[in-house]
Amino acid sequence: MKRKLITSLILALILVFTAIPVAALSDSITVEDPVKNVIVLIPDGMPIDAVTLARWMQDGEPLAMDEIASGMMRTYSADAPVADSAPAATAMATGFKSHTGFVGVLADENTMPGQEPLAEKDVRRPVATVLEAARLMGKSTGLISTSEIMHATPAAFSAHVPDRKNYDWISEQQVHQGIDVILGSGRNFFSADHREDSKDMIAVIEENYKYVTTPADMAKVTEGKVFGLFGDTALAYDMDRDPELEPSISEMTEKAIELLSQNEKGFFLMVEGSKVDWAAHANDPIGLISDVLAFDAAVKVALDFAKEEGNTLVIAATDHANSGITIGSKDTSYDYDKRTLNEFLDALKKATLTGEGLALHFDEERSNIEEVVADYFGIEDLTEEEIELIKETDLTAMNYAVGPMIAGRALIGFTTNGHTGGDVTLYCYAPENLTRLTGVIDNTDMAKYVELAMGANLAEVTDRLFVRAAEALEEKGGSAEFDEAEGAIVLKNGDKEVTIKVNTNLAVVGDETIELPGVAVYSGDQIYVSQEALDLLD
Repeated sequence: MKRKLITSLILALILVFTAIPVAALSDSITVEDPVKNVIVLIPDGMPIDAVTLARWMQDGEPLAMDEIASGMMRTYSADAPVADSAPAATAMATGFKSHTGFVGVLADENTMPGQEPLAEKDVRRPVATVLEAARLMGKSTGLISTSEIMHATPAAFSAHVPDRKNYDWISEQQVHQGIDVILGSGRNFFSADHREDSKDMIAVIEENYKYVTTPADMAKVTEGKVFGLFGDTALAYDMDRDPELEPSISEMTEKAIELLSQNEKGFFLMVEGSKVDWAAHANDPIGLISDVLAFDAAVKVALDFAKEEGNTLVIAATDHANSGITIGSKDTSYDYDKRTLNEFLDALKKATLTGEGLALHFDEERSNIEEVVADYFGIEDLTEEEIELIKETDLTAMNYAVGPMIAGRALIGFTTNGHTGGDVTLYCYAPENLTRLTGVIDNTDMAKYVELAMGANLAEVTDRLFVRAAEALEEKGGSAEFDEAEGAIVLKNGDKEVTIKVNTNLAVVGDETIELPGVAVYSGDQIYVSQEALDLLD
C-alpha cells in the first residue's frame, strides 16, 4: 500500500518515545513498498579532498560513489561540534546523537544548538539500531570492518556500551546479537589469552558460526552463518595487503551479499572502510588513497547488486571528516593556479606501500632506511632530520612519520591530526519504490531514512529490547540486581528467578537456557533487558 510518510509524524513518534526532539528529514519520503535489502557503507573519517585525490590517482575516471552523490550530512554530536566516531556512528545507527566514546546509548546531556535537554531517565539509555530492527523483522544481518570488528563504528550498530574502549563487553554483545555474517579482524580481542575477562569468545563463535581466518576459508562458505577474523588486530591497508592472508573490503562485501541475500525476507549490511580514518589521522596521503579506492570498490559491489536486484537501498557517508587534507599546501599559496596536476601526483604515484607496509622492510638496526624509502616510496632525497625521525618512530606508527614526508613533496596540506567538523558528502541509491535521500541532512536522518525504507519502527524495538528492569519489576513487587562477581543480571518476582549473563541474550530459568531477542545491558546504574526476559517471570 502506497503511503506518504511525513517527517513531522516521525518526529512526533520519536518525541513520544524519549521526549528528545530530533532534526526532521529535509523532505517527505514516499515508500510505495518497503525495500527488501539495505546496505550502509561508511568510509570512516573520509575527507572530501581525499576523494578528489583518489579520483585523480585513477586518471580522473569517475568513482563508483560519484554517480550516487546526493547531498551533504552534518556530523556534530550531542555536546560537541566535532564528533568522535562512537557518537557519530551511533547517530547513523540509531537516529540519536550521543557523547564521545558512547556506542548505542544516549548521551549524558544534549548541549549543542537545536538539542533539547536530555531527560534524566534517558541518560545513557540503550537505543535500538537499524541492524537490530532488521533482525527482528526476520531479515539477515551483517557487519564488515577493516579494523577490529569491535571498533567504534561496527560497535555502534551492534552493541550498547558507554565506553568504546570496553572491547570485552562490546565483542561479547556482538557474538550474542544473532548477526549472520561478521567479517573483519581482531582475533586477539576474542581470545581468552588477550581478554581482561579471560573468556574464550572464539569457542563461543565456533559453537554458533562457521569460523574462518583466511580468504580461502571464506570463499568455501556458501550458506549459513559465518564469522571471519582475518588478523590479530586491524587488517592491513589495501595497498599493503597480502591477498593470501586477508580479503579486500570488496571481497568481504561480495561474500556477505552472497550469503545474506539467500534470505527471502531480505537483509541489512553495514560495511566500514575503517583505515581511511587512520591514514587521515597520520596525515598519510598514500594510506588515504589506498583505502578510499578500496572502499569505492566495495561501493561498486553493492551498487552492482542493487541495480540487478531491484529492491535494495544503498546509502553511504563518512561518520566525520578528518585531518583537513587539501590538494595544495602553504607552498602553493601564491602560485596554486600555475601548478600542474603532475606536480601533485608524481610523488604519490611512486609509492607502492603505505608507511605501515614500509616499516616491514626495515632491518633491525634500521640501517637500510634510505634504500627502503627509495625503493617503495620513490623518495631519494631524505634529509638527515627525516632519517632520524624514521629511526626514532615506533614501527606501528610509521605512517605518522613518513606520510607527511610524501605529502610535503606532493604539495598536499593538512591542518590537524584529528577529526574536523565540516559537513560530509551523502551518497544514496534508492530503488524506484523509495524517494532518494537528498539535500543537507543530519547524521541522525540516516537511521530514520533506513527505518522508513525498511518499514521498521525503532521506537518499538527499543521499548521491546531495553526495558528498565528494576522499574518494571518494582511495580510487581519484584527486583532486578547486577551481580558484579558473576557478571550476571538477576531478575526476581515472587518465587520465580531469571539469570542473564550481562552482554548476552541467554536467560537461565532453573535448568533451562532460553534465547532472548536481544542482549542484556548494564549501564552502571541501570539494568536493561528485553520484554521477553521479564515475561519469563509471569
